[in-house]
Amino acid sequence: MKLLTWTNIRLLLMIFVVIFLFSFTSHRNAVRKIAKTEVVFVGENSLFLKPETVNKLLIEKNEDLKTINKDGLDLNKLEKTVSSHPMVHKADVFVSVDGVLKAVVEQKQPLGRVFEETGSFYLDYEGNKMPLSDNFAARVPLVSGEIAAVKKEKLAEVLRNIAEDDFLKKNIIGVQILSNGSMVMANRNYDYQIDFGRTINIERKFKNYKAFFQKAVSDSTLEKYRRINLKFTKQVVCIK
Repeated sequence: MKLLTWTNIRLLLMIFVVIFLFSFTSHRNAVRKIAKTEVVFVGENSLFLKPETVNKLLIEKNEDLKTINKDGLDLNKLEKTVSSHPMVHKADVFVSVDGVLKAVVEQKQPLGRVFEETGSFYLDYEGNKMPLSDNFAARVPLVSGEIAAVKKEKLAEVLRNIAEDDFLKKNIIGVQILSNGSMVMANRNYDYQIDFGRTINIERKFKNYKAFFQKAVSDSTLEKYRRINLKFTKQVVCIK
């Protein structure tokens, strides 16, 4: 009975010590001052954003970091603020154990560039508008014409197929959208136009074009053509 009682007492003491240490550590962590901010960009995209731009979003109301306690930060709010930037795809904001306010940022990926009378902008991976950057210019196809005639999801799918294929990325430099939703594409090194048609059977059409190009290069016939029609999925029609 005495042994059992002493065991219980030791257990209670251990629980008390753990609670005390946890409370002490939590309090010290909460009142810890923010030492600095750090911005980390992830992914293979070039830096369209400067770290200084993200830093400004992290510092609420331009307060001096030395006056900010860790528990005084609304990390969810800061994360939403950074993520809402038009060049940011998503962001993760947290404070490290040594008091560094960190933002891990994934930028949006531009797939095409649009020129309009009101200005110019990129189209990102999901087909949404993305502003141009003063820091870097992306080499992507120029998109022109009646953009509203194609659903943004379908336009993004076409541009993704170009961006994710080494050959197409180097070969296709322009996408013109007609009022009926059909697309006409321009290539880098030859004068012919590519009649892509509507945004259906996208992967099949690009596969046909790549097969045609490889065959035409080996036959030295590419310079003879004015138009390459990909509208028919089972064949490529060429016009001289």
